Amino acid sequence: MPQLADGMLVRLDDAMNDLERIFPRASQTVELRYFAGLTESETAAVLRVSITTVKRDWELAKAWLLNELSEREQ
Repeated sequence: MPQLADGMLVRLDDAMNDLERIFPRASQTVELRYFAGLTESETAAVLRVSITTVKRDWELAKAWLLNELSEREQ
């Protein structure tokens, strides 16, 4: 996992909290895929959804977080 500056960690935590509130399953997908290192199929099994749903949530979460983090940086 890449190292993040302290300010970025705070922004990431805030963005993850917002993502959890707005898109709870997408937030869980990020936690399982990125932070826990699960594969798509493992994540699908934990969340009891299809792999297609995991892929869709993963893409949504990445785009949403990128947008949020770039806006918070300004």
